[in-house]
Amino acid sequence: METALEEIEFLALSANRVTVLERLAAEPQSRADLADATGASQATLGRILEDFEERSWIRRDGGTYTATPTGKLVSDGFTNLLTIVETEQSLRELVPYLPADALDFDLAHLADATIVQPTQTRPSAPLQRTLDLTTACSEIRSFSHAFNNQSLATVEQQVADGDLVFSGVFSNSAIDALTAESELCHLLRSLVEAEDAHVRVYDGEVPLAVTVADDVVHLLLRDDRGILQGSIDTDAEAVQSWAIDRFEAYWEASRPLEASDLSH
Repeated sequence: METALEEIEFLALSANRVTVLERLAAEPQSRADLADATGASQATLGRILEDFEERSWIRRDGGTYTATPTGKLVSDGFTNLLTIVETEQSLRELVPYLPADALDFDLAHLADATIVQPTQTRPSAPLQRTLDLTTACSEIRSFSHAFNNQSLATVEQQVADGDLVFSGVFSNSAIDALTAESELCHLLRSLVEAEDAHVRVYDGEVPLAVTVADDVVHLLLRDDRGILQGSIDTDAEAVQSWAIDRFEAYWEASRPLEASDLSH
């Protein structure tokens, strides 16, 4: 009997094998159905079906084939492995900028995430993704170590127009950076004074820049120098739950930012 690794290799070395098993695990198929799905020759398809029958992964029922319970088990497990590897590949370049200790949810929940990275022609693409989400939502809850001028201006305008309810918790350093510039300080004061905005200051470190825009969780990633490296956003329920719990924890441990706190 082949080892488990050998069986995995047997399946992985042929995209046609994977496709055939996945389709049969979903519903019964005829040989014609499988040929259309794979584009494989009848000879190749015959070998695949014979190999699967020898392993008791499938059974023939008249003119159709279907996966056995163990065939479905193998198909489900292999599909999960493919999803995990595909997710890892999509995140690989951003791994150095992910604060692993803070992301205490299963990264498999990022399988369908939208990942945006800066390019030579679009260096601010991740930030633009943030702004697009901001202008498309009605409520934002945010916690971050930074609040850049474009995001601040967009949020302030959306709130002033009555299109957005905003709640944000920021580190001291983020607020200090804004108050150091008179124009940004003015925008921040306008936001703080708005009825539909609530800004708080957290005295400790905030290792993430997270925005919950309606039901979308958006992470903006920077390197140690503060240079933008990418963004990740998802509407996965598990990530939403994580982000909201984090936001509420920072909110409870922070203090309100008052207009009188702003020096300019």
